[in-house]
Amino acid sequence: MAERSTAAVDVADNSGDEPLTAEADQSTADGVAQNRERDTDIDEAQGSGGTEGSGKASAPELHSGHKLARRYRLEECVTRLDGFSSWRAVDEKLRRAVGVHILPADHARARSVLAAARSAALLGDPRFVQVLDAVEENDLVYVVHEWLPDATEMTALLASGPLEPYDAYQMVSQIAAAMAAAHREGLAHLRLNPNAVLRTSSGQWRIRGLAVNAALRGISSETPQRTDTEAIGALLYAALTQRWPYESDAYGLSGLPKDVGLIAPDQVRAGVHRGLSELSMRALANDGATASRHESACTTPEELVKAIGEMPRIRPPEPTFTAPPEYQRTTYQQGTYGRPAPHPGATQPVPTPPAPLQSRTGKALKWAVSALLIAALGLGSWQLAEVLMDNGSKNDDTNKTQTTDGNDKNSGKTKPVRTLKIQGAQEYVAKGDAQHPADVGKTYDNDSSSYWRTASYKDGPDMNPVFKPGVGIVYDLGSEQEVSGASIGLLFGGDHTTVTLYATDSMSSSVPLTQMKKLGSVKTTATTAKVTVAKPVKSRYVLVWFTALPYAQGDNYSNAGYKQAITDLKFTG
Repeated sequence: MAERSTAAVDVADNSGDEPLTAEADQSTADGVAQNRERDTDIDEAQGSGGTEGSGKASAPELHSGHKLARRYRLEECVTRLDGFSSWRAVDEKLRRAVGVHILPADHARARSVLAAARSAALLGDPRFVQVLDAVEENDLVYVVHEWLPDATEMTALLASGPLEPYDAYQMVSQIAAAMAAAHREGLAHLRLNPNAVLRTSSGQWRIRGLAVNAALRGISSETPQRTDTEAIGALLYAALTQRWPYESDAYGLSGLPKDVGLIAPDQVRAGVHRGLSELSMRALANDGATASRHESACTTPEELVKAIGEMPRIRPPEPTFTAPPEYQRTTYQQGTYGRPAPHPGATQPVPTPPAPLQSRTGKALKWAVSALLIAALGLGSWQLAEVLMDNGSKNDDTNKTQTTDGNDKNSGKTKPVRTLKIQGAQEYVAKGDAQHPADVGKTYDNDSSSYWRTASYKDGPDMNPVFKPGVGIVYDLGSEQEVSGASIGLLFGGDHTTVTLYATDSMSSSVPLTQMKKLGSVKTTATTAKVTVAKPVKSRYVLVWFTALPYAQGDNYSNAGYKQAITDLKFTG
């Protein structure tokens, strides 16, 4: 199934006691499959401004090519419902695709949509699709948000079958942690469903429509944390079983059989991970639903995050390698060309080795060969002795005849090793949050008591490529320098630290590691890491990149966990 963009706003309402039926409608104008669900209590007027008698203003008459703020050019309408419309658009100023929600300024929900969008924009959490702008002008209210062409909706992922246990574990871990962070800031989603959850090409899960989707529909809840937690449980249930955990069909998924009630995922489908099955039931405990047999129900995302942390970590599946076909020699190579194939199970006769040279002619031949070998050895020894004597006489007259070429590569002289001066540095953030960017200067201030440190991580020593593939600092040498190695002083020893040097074109974190040149790598349990570059490389910018951190106890500055710190760093050239 084609990837679905982030611009479309799902229409199915999942805020009440039971979810609403979904109806698929495909649009491929931009090569992206769009799912549009129909609310059971709202009649959708295709291409119109909304519903009659709803007391809401009609959607503004807009068309492809229309520009907002002389900047956002509308390309394709992906949703038109209930007095508002959603579009795929182009930000002509930054030359990038964006999504836009538009509704009249006198719409009953215009004020709440603006407030929700501005609150969501202040969160700035990369796990959510970001709100870029929220404006009221020319009798219109519009909200501009990110458009992720490389992301795939969970709806599309589930169309081909349930998720693998590791993928389901990553999904619920990331979504629960993101919603816990949002609720700490007073923000709720209230429309968390498979259409609102996206997986990027890098494997990161992201949530769209935080607060905004609910405001567009006029949805509220007296228990927002419980509503979002149950929604996460439904997502996990669907990921494990490819079924919606209610009697009604929704989001392209079949519901549970009627009059059966909520049954555990491992009773719906064989082979479901037992821990994840119980976790989904704990999150779905609501209005008579039964939680896990032994554990209490989770009613907030924070409780769900804690429950996930208490589970044994689910490791990614081992990569499978196909063994190459066994090399088959031909019968000619085996020395049986022209012979009949042996019968299966028959014992193969062992060929008799040829008899040694026992005849008179054979003995004479052996003596002749031996004589030739002795003569050859004697001649070779005599020539070797002559060469050594000639070299000895030449060495005795070195002062008179030998000259030295200063440019001779074999003269034994090597270039002196020098320390390269560091002009500046900044953190390289491939994913997630920065570590301690204000302390990067302490790594080259010639003071071993000061240092830059990482955060403390629960998993290790190898860092999780999904949440945090690594941490590091890019250093500026002022100009292109020939880098031959680095000496890195570390605060913590133990099993184990892995650090790699990369040559890069700038200090920006937007340059991926795949576009950098790897210089060298080292794995150590000591408090010093020395990285040697096999063939020195010229570069102005060098990234010091950690992908494994040792375990260390807590101190006054950080908790116990997998962490590391750089005390002193020097590049050599």
